Amino acid sequence: MSESNHENDHERIERARNGEADDASALVGDGLTLSYSTSERPVVECDRIDIPRGEITALVGPNGSGKSTLLKALSKQLAPDTGRVLLDGRAVHEYDDKEFARELGLLSQENESPGSITVEELVYHGRYPHRGFFEQVGEADHRAVERAIELAGVDHLREQTVGNLSGGQKQLAWIAMVLAQDTDVLLLDEPTTYLDLHHQLRVMETVQQLNERRGVTVAVVLHDIAQAARFADYLVALQDGEVYDWGPPREVVTEELLADVFRVEAAVSYTPDPEIVPKHSL
Repeated sequence: MSESNHENDHERIERARNGEADDASALVGDGLTLSYSTSERPVVECDRIDIPRGEITALVGPNGSGKSTLLKALSKQLAPDTGRVLLDGRAVHEYDDKEFARELGLLSQENESPGSITVEELVYHGRYPHRGFFEQVGEADHRAVERAIELAGVDHLREQTVGNLSGGQKQLAWIAMVLAQDTDVLLLDEPTTYLDLHHQLRVMETVQQLNERRGVTVAVVLHDIAQAARFADYLVALQDGEVYDWGPPREVVTEELLADVFRVEAAVSYTPDPEIVPKHSL
């Protein structure tokens, strides 16, 4: 990254920390307090979170830190108690559901579909925001589905029924469905959890290709902080429902962060990829 890009990063971070507007952010959470009807106190209290346009941002933190809750608010799945979420400068509650789905795609942790449908049929479901109620599948839909299947690498699975897929294959099929929405913003909630290493890397490489080829803005919740530091342009580190730090991985992933947030003593180096060597728990 050039020196001028580093300066832009620092300027953006300072604007975000000072609560100033930034047109370079595709998605913004401002003054958020988030809770559930079953929670006694707020799960997340966040002054400001920015998801920079055209970049990959990873949300990291220990279990219970509020990562998935924050993603639900950003994706209009959870209404804030206070504050607002802006997509392209417009409050998300101003979008109707179909309009919102044309702008933002979400892969949540809870994905259910009839096991008897094929992968190709599942991917076509991703085109629903682009068609009227009685409108037939058109050429644009076919192109989007073929592009999504190719990018997710599931062409060899298109005739397979979803119920017969392995966990990793099923996750790639769901990613293809979300990609078929053809949105400018994509949110992924723990897409690599429970997958073997091969499929973890396949999922993250697919996300990276989507970002590089089509400029899609990505926010992804990840448990593996080394994986997050490798694939993301920015990290949001959460601790007890609050943002501990935000910025490029080299600035955020430090031995101090691992000790304070993850309660782990570890050595951190970049060669240039991040290397995190855990020593012991604290």
